[in-house]
Amino acid sequence: MNPTRLYALSLSTLLAGLVALPAFAQDALRTLTVTGRGTEVVTATLAEVTLGVEVRGRTAQEVQQEVARRANAVLAVLRGREVSQLQTAGLSLTPDYQFTENQRRFVGYIGRNSVSFRLSSDRVGSLLDAAVQAGATTIDSIRFTAPETSLAAAQRTALQRATQDAQSQAQAVLSALNLQPRQVVSIQINQATPPPSPVRLAAPTMADSTPVVAGELEVAATVTLQISY
Repeated sequence: MNPTRLYALSLSTLLAGLVALPAFAQDALRTLTVTGRGTEVVTATLAEVTLGVEVRGRTAQEVQQEVARRANAVLAVLRGREVSQLQTAGLSLTPDYQFTENQRRFVGYIGRNSVSFRLSSDRVGSLLDAAVQAGATTIDSIRFTAPETSLAAAQRTALQRATQDAQSQAQAVLSALNLQPRQVVSIQINQATPPPSPVRLAAPTMADSTPVVAGELEVAATVTLQISY
């Protein structure tokens, strides 16, 4: 074959490839981004509770001794009810002041000792009553949750539903435009389980039998898909 003709064919093929390249690149940029959301509801079967004792008195020693006496009594009740993850949540001894006529006057000390623990949600009410009777003066928070296995299963279900929601959105949009989806080019997962609102109770105002309703938790997830067409 004539070398000149071979060179001309090669140059022609190269130029044709260069001309086709922008069209291919432009076609690859045709993507649709959609975000789907999915949820799953889980029954709250566990409660995480923080409670404690607070004592005011004239001397630091007097206050600390009374805090220790009451705290030990409360701990005995908690251990007797076989709560789990029992640990000290806070311990403090601070001066107590009163303000009168823009003057600060020292009146004594405030001692606090609080503990946190976990137990089944259906036992919370009776345990709170027993703890207050033993000497607890503050119930700081109650947070309802579920076992890790239940939460993990709910997260998987929420992710599946979020993915299906994103795919359904993409199909609806592309069908309306007489286009066909080709492939998923990127996936972004964002699963978030917001903590349930804590239940706060004041020990002095509680009824003789404390009603506590755990309710349900909503596990949510979002999935963002980028789909070429």
